[in-house]
Amino acid sequence: MKRLLIYPALSLALVSTAIAASYNYVEPTVFKTWLEGSKPVKIVDIQVPEEFRKHHFKNSLETNAYPVKSAEDKKKLDAVLPQLTAGREDIVIVCPRGGGGAKNTYDHLKGKGIEEKRLFILEDGMQGWPFKQLTLDDTKK
Repeated sequence: MKRLLIYPALSLALVSTAIAASYNYVEPTVFKTWLEGSKPVKIVDIQVPEEFRKHHFKNSLETNAYPVKSAEDKKKLDAVLPQLTAGREDIVIVCPRGGGGAKNTYDHLKGKGIEEKRLFILEDGMQGWPFKQLTLDDTKK
């Protein structure tokens, strides 16, 4: 009888571990060195248009796909897929806070055949980005 009690608990732990998804993150200080060092990287920005205009990185691929839940949102990502699959650069996903929208983007791109080792989420997203001098603001033009 004890064996039956232990087995389900062990099985549940194994299933929970298998279900938990993990993501690659890049810390702001590391991403800053990538930007300043001209590391080849593709930046997929999913912010809504108003937020993108206020702050984005030079050469970002503007998708306006946030929160990447609907088929329409995912089509916006699919529009930049040719640019992502054409090269071998790392891909940094930028969203408002580095949370659910970024994870949805990561999962979608991975599902479209982008190698997971190339995918990174900017930790804490644009709201947590401390180096504002490295962003562009199109509202001040």
